[in-house]
Amino acid sequence: MPLTELIVKQAKAEDKPYIISDGKGLGLEVRPGGKKYWIIRYWVNKKERRTSAGAYPGVTLREAREKNEELRKSLKTGRPMGFDKETFSTVAEEWLEKRMIPKSAESYLRTLRLRLGRLIIPAIGHMKLSDINSAIVLQLCRRFEAKGTLETTSKVKQIIGQIFNYAIATNRADINPTLALRGALQTQKTKHYAAITDPAEIAILMQKIDAYPFAVIRHALKFSALVFCRPGEIRHAEWDSILWDKLEWRTHTKTMKDRQLHIVPLAHQTVELLTSLKKITGHQKWLFPSARNDGRCMSENGIRVALRSMGYGNEDMTAHGFRGMASTILYENNFSSDIIERQLAHAERNKVKAAYNHAEYLPQRREMMQWYADWLDSPK
Repeated sequence: MPLTELIVKQAKAEDKPYIISDGKGLGLEVRPGGKKYWIIRYWVNKKERRTSAGAYPGVTLREAREKNEELRKSLKTGRPMGFDKETFSTVAEEWLEKRMIPKSAESYLRTLRLRLGRLIIPAIGHMKLSDINSAIVLQLCRRFEAKGTLETTSKVKQIIGQIFNYAIATNRADINPTLALRGALQTQKTKHYAAITDPAEIAILMQKIDAYPFAVIRHALKFSALVFCRPGEIRHAEWDSILWDKLEWRTHTKTMKDRQLHIVPLAHQTVELLTSLKKITGHQKWLFPSARNDGRCMSENGIRVALRSMGYGNEDMTAHGFRGMASTILYENNFSSDIIERQLAHAERNKVKAAYNHAEYLPQRREMMQWYADWLDSPK
């Protein structure tokens, strides 16, 4: 049954995307957020292809049918036409909803939307895909390169490339203009976080931590040293994630694409530290709540400010440096790289293996964590 303007207008969002057919390969896709897009299905060499004819109500039912007819006619002459009217902005929005939102952490999506909305869309969002070439992308990237923001330059190029890959996969573009820019832009030097690795200096650091006057931050510093997880994971640690009966902290490592369960065995010293901390913050959600009592966790600057007050500059020690500190000592004391890297929760390249490795080497890691806690105590 062909669609009517009333049916299109009144189509309601559901938990999952669905398509209402208009016939002849044209359909209206209704997405959970309420947005509606015209989808055209067609076949090339007996393979089904899909493309978007635009978003409703910007593109009316009549206009969508006209685009569908235009495409059907062009199929008889060779390459399907009618897609070049879509702008980069339209495809970018579809890429976000189809590819990124289902698999990305909310924090990464916020950053992605900011980069698109502030840096990319104002420059090329209005342009047709066929009009965007490598020279235009290079000109855009040069703006950020000239300011010395090399990470931003790299991210802008990466995002544009991903959107063009999606456009190619949905048959709306033939080439990815970012591929021609390899070697054309400055690359950012690898960033290494400052860390104290000399045993004598570590002993002094631990003594300074013991003497730090503010209890919650003092506990956070010692916890950072004992578990050597990423600073963000430590700040967002919740009391419900501490498994007292198993002597484990179960957290999730957040990456751009997923959240992997990470088990942290707790040494006896860590359990004692948490028992002490529970008397202070146990009535709250976070192990390390904000000093402002506003319901949030500790500020990302909490550890950094404490280290600065102890006399450590950015080039000496950072919140992330507790990871490098532990890694160095454990490697120097001949622990297996597999065990160390698993405890550091470094990304597993093998996706099948990554799905099962949250408990990998757990007995050995438990032994290693206790050894390291004892080692941290020994210089005292």
